Amino acid sequence: ISPRRQRLYGCLAVIKYVFMCSLFLPGQRADKHCAFVSVVGCSLFVFLAVFVVVYTEILSQRWRWVLGLIVWATQLTMGYTFIFCGPIILPWDQVPFFLFIIFTVYTMLPFQLWCAVGLSVISSLSHLIALTVCLTVYRDKPPPNLLLSNMVVFLCGSVVGAFHKVLMEKTLRQTFQDILRCLSMRMKLETEKRQQENLLQSVLPVYISMKMKLAIMERLQDCKDKAEQQRLVKDNNFHSLYVKRHENVSILYADIVGFTRLASDCSPKELVIMLNELFGKFDQIAKENECMRIKILGDCYYCVSGLPVSLPKHAKNCVKMGLDMCEAIKQVREATRVDINMRVGVHSGNVLCGVIGLRKWQFDVWSHDVTLANHMESGGLPGRVHITEATLKHLNKAYEVEEGNGHLRDPYLRELNVLTYLVIDPRVSPAETAHRDAKSDKCMRASVRMTRYLESWGAVKPFAHLQSREGFTTDTNGKPHGRVGELCVSCLTKKNMESRFCCLFKWPRPDSISSLPSLTQYSVYCCILSLIACGVFLRVSFEIKTLFLSLASIADGNNLHLCSGYDLCFSFFIHGQNESSSRHDFLLKYKKHTEQDEIETRENLNRLLLENVLPAHVAALFVGENKKNEDLYYKSYDCVCVMFASVPDFKEFYTECDINKEGLECLRLLNEIIADFDELLSKPKFSGVEKIKTIGSTYMAAAGLSGTPGQENNQDVERQQAQIGNMVEFAIALIGKLDGINRHSFNSFRLRVGINHGPVIAGVIGARKPQYDIWGNTVNVASRMESTGELGKIQVTEETFNVLRELGYSCECRGFINVKGKGELKTFFVCTDMSKQQGMGLS
Repeated sequence: ISPRRQRLYGCLAVIKYVFMCSLFLPGQRADKHCAFVSVVGCSLFVFLAVFVVVYTEILSQRWRWVLGLIVWATQLTMGYTFIFCGPIILPWDQVPFFLFIIFTVYTMLPFQLWCAVGLSVISSLSHLIALTVCLTVYRDKPPPNLLLSNMVVFLCGSVVGAFHKVLMEKTLRQTFQDILRCLSMRMKLETEKRQQENLLQSVLPVYISMKMKLAIMERLQDCKDKAEQQRLVKDNNFHSLYVKRHENVSILYADIVGFTRLASDCSPKELVIMLNELFGKFDQIAKENECMRIKILGDCYYCVSGLPVSLPKHAKNCVKMGLDMCEAIKQVREATRVDINMRVGVHSGNVLCGVIGLRKWQFDVWSHDVTLANHMESGGLPGRVHITEATLKHLNKAYEVEEGNGHLRDPYLRELNVLTYLVIDPRVSPAETAHRDAKSDKCMRASVRMTRYLESWGAVKPFAHLQSREGFTTDTNGKPHGRVGELCVSCLTKKNMESRFCCLFKWPRPDSISSLPSLTQYSVYCCILSLIACGVFLRVSFEIKTLFLSLASIADGNNLHLCSGYDLCFSFFIHGQNESSSRHDFLLKYKKHTEQDEIETRENLNRLLLENVLPAHVAALFVGENKKNEDLYYKSYDCVCVMFASVPDFKEFYTECDINKEGLECLRLLNEIIADFDELLSKPKFSGVEKIKTIGSTYMAAAGLSGTPGQENNQDVERQQAQIGNMVEFAIALIGKLDGINRHSFNSFRLRVGINHGPVIAGVIGARKPQYDIWGNTVNVASRMESTGELGKIQVTEETFNVLRELGYSCECRGFINVKGKGELKTFFVCTDMSKQQGMGLS
């Protein structure tokens, strides 16, 4: 109901109410009764004043009972005026009006039950005493049977009113509690929705995240069954490709040289703080130079300028960012005396950007130019920005350069015969900043010195932008305060009828009573009281109640006169109020159930989106009311099994030509491969496997991250071994999936898998684009097991082989191989013969 219509209904209710009061002097002219006119006029003024005060909420909630007393006293004054302004005083005079006062006290005024009972008793006794005194004076002896009948009628009216009040309060309290619970859920959901949307849009561009949400919402809304919605959320069968081609962009790859040695000296907290502050600084530099960070791969950081909006100076932006990153890492090196540096590579060209797969969505870029930019970083020099000739042409001589000779350091650059250059930093030498923060303790560990220095930067904490609480304020007790629609939150928390008085004139009221009172037939009163009492809980339509009431009123046709019409309208008023309240409650409950269904659908969508950005056990920690902005998520695990699975043949398969839409159709096939891999994660057998990310055509996953971190895992060796076995089974399932794709697409892709297990550090890093990742020697060795492996085989370390042997897996020894940074390692190939494994009862 609009506020304008509420105001109109309130005015009509007051006018009709006072107009009804003028009908209590049948056959009398109002201009001959000054007292009557004066009281009615003053009453009208009082009612209008109360209406204005209540509507504008000038008085606080605690003073509304005073307004209720004023209304009651005014009604009582009017009742006595009607009695004493008549030509004669009768024993049944104004009994219907005093019944109306009693019902008004119980149903419309803001009084608790004990107070309403007291006021009804006072109203009844005052009427009986006044009539007794008057009849004694004028008749010497009042008729006791009529006064006793009045007392019985008032008593029954009070009982019916109390009965009505108790039942209606119980119903309203339940309804209000349901509404309040619904509002609380809605406020909580809106807060979490805002946080989740900020989180999703911080990881994915807005135009992609909105397309994904709309597509998923359509699937969820088409499925009305809640169980089916839960299944869709769990299975996540959304095979859509969200990839778009962009031309004239620049790609920057940056790697921290010497970070591996530093990380080995760090505790989990130190490592996460270091990475968060360092990459937070890089995010700030990227924002200043109009670059979009794409992904963080260990200690490798890469971004693109010219996305999603084309920029004419994209090459200058990337080169400037690379120089700023080298300057930032130089300051770290000089302040902490830790031998680390930055190696940056930049190339300009075209990219395909978007999201592939079904789980752990991460915005990424693909193209030959992206691959070339990656090799520009690996073929560069520490502390320098290494650029291609294509980037140099876009710079328009903005920077001086020198020969880069990247082909001497990288075979890929030598194979393509790429001309490279090193950008000369126009800024001053590092001597001016050599003494910055030189007061560091020389005895302090390098990692601690670096951590403390990075903390002094004051980089933005992860998820700090997700904690805003808009739309509602809180009072001193932390409770929500404000208005939701037209319903006061403060009113909903009240447990008595006082809560309804603040909205007394804001809701439509049934028509006032417009007929004359009965003077003789107490039987009509009994029928009216009975119907009112039954009408509280009889869930029948208002028309049927009206029919019953009309039949009861005309049962004694000989005694029917105008006053019976007043009784009829009076009962209409009570039943109309019950009908209005019942319908209003029904509409509120129906709206609550409808909103509940919408909330559940939205919760399913939000949970699906959120858990596709962060692992479920991590996402719950970052989106909630108890999350502190300064907290960083980091965990140390004693035993985690890490797997890297790549499709090396895809690099040769990927081409960019008009036939395949400049590589878009190639990515469509890669999307199907990754999506089929992701579908395996929905099987109960692989519930403990967590996808970390995809790196091009490489799939990274880990098992053992959802369990209890720390020393507790040492007590469950069987569980650790089971996780390693599950990961091997998952790798074998991936090989089977790829074979099926080959049969349908007429390709001959083969998977190359590397697996290792051991301690890892897990955490969330990134200032405005939080990313979950794992680090440690275990991860590095698992990556080397994949890169040095063979097509169609699963290569494992000797430690992992020992566990698999105990589990009954068949492995063959490959021998010793040279692993970068690790020297000679003895490795093994896991037997992937499905029939043989099934014969052993292990598949």
